[in-house]
Amino acid sequence: MYPKTQKCIELKRQAGVFSGVAYQFFDGQQEEQHIIGEAAIEPKLEKLTKDHLFDVASLTKVICTTSVMLRLMEQGEIAVDASLATYLPGFQDERITIRHLLTHTSDIVTWIPNRDQLDQQALRQAYLQLQAGEGLGQSVKYTDAGTILLGFLIEEWYGEDVTTVFEREVLQPLKMKQSYFPPLSKQLAVVPTERLMDGTLLKGITHDPKARVLGKHAGNAGLFSTIDDIALFVRMYLDNTGDYLKQSTIALLQSDQTPNRQGTRSLGWDLKGEWLFHTGYTGTFILMNVTRKKAMIFLSNRVHPNDFREAYIEERDAIIATYLDEIAFENVL
Repeated sequence: MYPKTQKCIELKRQAGVFSGVAYQFFDGQQEEQHIIGEAAIEPKLEKLTKDHLFDVASLTKVICTTSVMLRLMEQGEIAVDASLATYLPGFQDERITIRHLLTHTSDIVTWIPNRDQLDQQALRQAYLQLQAGEGLGQSVKYTDAGTILLGFLIEEWYGEDVTTVFEREVLQPLKMKQSYFPPLSKQLAVVPTERLMDGTLLKGITHDPKARVLGKHAGNAGLFSTIDDIALFVRMYLDNTGDYLKQSTIALLQSDQTPNRQGTRSLGWDLKGEWLFHTGYTGTFILMNVTRKKAMIFLSNRVHPNDFREAYIEERDAIIATYLDEIAFENVL
C-alpha cells in the first residue's frame, strides 16, 4: 500500500531524519502497518517494535483534550462561543472563548517571565493571567496555551486531575489499553526523546517542558501511546458510527470553525483541504479523511537524541506530499 510513500519514509530514515518510525495506512477497511529502524540509538541501539510507547506530544491535544471538549459540547454542558471565564472563573480575560482556544484564534500573549523556573502552581497561575492580543478572532497563531487552559477548564468541570479525566473519558471507552501518562512503569518499552543540556536523556518523561512541570494537570502534551492504540483512535473517526463522537460532530469538524471562517482550522484540528491533520513536536502526526475513509499515522523519534526542528519539518512535509500525491494518482486511474 502506497509504495512511493514507503520508499520516501525509508530514504528519510536512511538519511538520519529519524532513526525509527512506526506508521500505518488506512484505506476503507484495509490497514497496513510498518515498523522500521531503531527505537533508540543512545545509550545503545534498541530495535523499534509495535509495542514501543511514543511520547506523542501535541497529539495529546486532539486525542484527549479535544475529545473531552467535543463530548461536553454534545451533551450541552459547554457552549463553544461562551467565554472561557464562564467555566474557569480564575481566568482573567473574559473576551477569550472556547472557540478561540480550540481554533488557535485567541492571539493569546504567551510570554511568561522565567517560565522554566516556575513550579507547577506558579505556572498555572501565570497561565490564568494571560491576555488576548489585538488579533483576537482574526488570525491563527498555534499555541500550547489554549489546550493548557482547556485542561484547567476540564479539571474545574470534573473536579479531578485532567489526566484522570482523559483516562476515563477517552482511553477507556476507546479501549486504548497501551496508552499512559507519566509516571510510566519501568517494565514498558518506551522510545526515548531528547538529550537535555545537562545530559539527561528523556525516556518515559514528557518532552514538552510546560507539560513536564504541569504533570497530571497538562492538557497540551504528556500522552504516551503505541501505534496500535493510535490506530484505535483513528478508526473511531473513520468508522464514524456515532458510538463515541456523534456523526454530526465529526461532520462539523471537517469545515473551518474559526470565527471568520478564514483560518483553515477546525475545533482542535488543522485542515488540509478535506483532511484533518495534527502534528506532535516529537515527530508524530495524524492525517485523515473521514469522507474517503483514508488516513495515515506517523510516529517517529525525530528528536532523539537531538532536535533539528526546521530541517525535520521540510522532510515531514515531503512525506505528506508524497502520500497525498499517491492518493490523487489513484483517483486518476
